[in-house]
Amino acid sequence: MWVLLAIAVVVVGFALRLNSMLVVTAAGIVAGLIGGLSPVKILNAFGDGFAGSRSVTVFIVTLPVIGLIERYGLQHQARKLIGKLKVVTTGRLLAIYLLIRQGTAALGLTSIGGPAQAVRPLIHPMAAGAAERKYGKLPEKLQEKIKGFAASADTVGLFFGEDIFVAIGSILLITGFVDTTYGLHLEAIDIAVWAIPTGICALLIHGARLLLLDRQLDKLAEQAEAGSDSEEVAR
Repeated sequence: MWVLLAIAVVVVGFALRLNSMLVVTAAGIVAGLIGGLSPVKILNAFGDGFAGSRSVTVFIVTLPVIGLIERYGLQHQARKLIGKLKVVTTGRLLAIYLLIRQGTAALGLTSIGGPAQAVRPLIHPMAAGAAERKYGKLPEKLQEKIKGFAASADTVGLFFGEDIFVAIGSILLITGFVDTTYGLHLEAIDIAVWAIPTGICALLIHGARLLLLDRQLDKLAEQAEAGSDSEEVAR
């Protein structure tokens, strides 16, 4: 029962908006001490946990690469390139990326995109460049909206695309859990096949939202322009 105090540490830490890593570490230490573990065993437990899940931190290796390509002007070139393609709007660009991301994820190629690898250095600058070509310098509200939709195109495409690939971890987890818990024999290919209608619906629904983004940007741009005009009149 006393071990549940570690949960209280997490709740209080997050409520005070403390560093999440510090809060989780403190909660682990509290749980270990209450459970009767010595400081050495607690340290060993942290080490074993890190060693067992070190693959989670592999993405850190890509950060220096992203920094170098941004330093040498990838974002600038992406904005410049998309600025020349008048047919491509922000919504159309993100809808195309959603289609590509979901299609490649369905083939098991889940690592070719992502927020760090593709969205920040390439997709978002291109989407922002398409908007800047039409609206000029973007207000902060428009910039944040484009960032959110660029990230959502990647997330939705990956989430609903990877379940179509039979050898993905989520499908294997489902089959393993159902087989061991309920004694059923569930084939991975069956789950993948039934994930196809869901993936198609996600593509159509979110693709439509991305295409409608252009209209939303038009309205936000008009509101921002009207607000700036009223400020000039007041001055």
